[in-house]
Amino acid sequence: MDLTYFQTFREVAVRQSFTRAAEELGYAQSSVTTQIQKLEKLYGVQLFERYGKIMRLTSAGEELLPLAVQMLDLYQQSHEKLNRQGGGTLSIGTMDSLASYFLPIYLEKIREQHSDLRIRLLPEQEDHIVKRVKEGDLDIGLILDNHPSDTSLIWQTLRTEPLVLIVNPEHPLAHLDNVHLDDLNNAEWIMPEDSCNYRIMMEKILKSKGIPFQIDLELGNPEAIKRCVISGNGISILPKMAADDEIRRGELAILPLVGHELHLKLQLVMHPKKWVSHALKEFIEFISL
Repeated sequence: MDLTYFQTFREVAVRQSFTRAAEELGYAQSSVTTQIQKLEKLYGVQLFERYGKIMRLTSAGEELLPLAVQMLDLYQQSHEKLNRQGGGTLSIGTMDSLASYFLPIYLEKIREQHSDLRIRLLPEQEDHIVKRVKEGDLDIGLILDNHPSDTSLIWQTLRTEPLVLIVNPEHPLAHLDNVHLDDLNNAEWIMPEDSCNYRIMMEKILKSKGIPFQIDLELGNPEAIKRCVISGNGISILPKMAADDEIRRGELAILPLVGHELHLKLQLVMHPKKWVSHALKEFIEFISL
């Protein structure tokens, strides 16, 4: 059995699409379909089923996926040990904000060291990242969270990331030297999706003090959030690194909230039995500095 089939199987499972898997792997879609059909014939089971435009794993596919990932991991390990190379694949699950504003410089750095390294950067919700790290589908996860959600995994705090409340510079609260929670009564908010840890933190603070609020917009992308804040009267919360450029240019203003430290820990999460390649070890060292 060609290991390429398992790699293709993994990509279809991740992308939930034959078309997107083919684009990622550089194959014709017919080639992807043929490889999956050969796997299904070999095992005598159906691995995927269609839900609308999405391909989902069957129960048999769900059982095969962690085994396929393990086989591919072992192959990469043997290849690197025998050839002393830093190639292979590095799979990273992370949040949109970290993918856009934290990781690019480190991804470029590791690519300079290992030109043959293939990187899979997969923005996900925090709970999905942890789940896929546990299943072995991701080498590491990078999330913003103050408390490990699964203590069976390895967690490493890289740094503390400040969060900021941002508004249009013409917003009435932008001219205050100090902003108290009472000033946020019935404020209009532009929030990330409801699973986002910094949204959850802000809502807990408001609810704990009985501060009424309304969410006018819910957006999953930091860039979209910033554009809407810049053009309207809403308030939002983002990691400071995601808003630094707009704050520096005067397009956004920070609300200096009194009495509450807004921050989350930037954490790396990894499976305790994960084999650490040379490239992965170097990448972890880069982002840990």
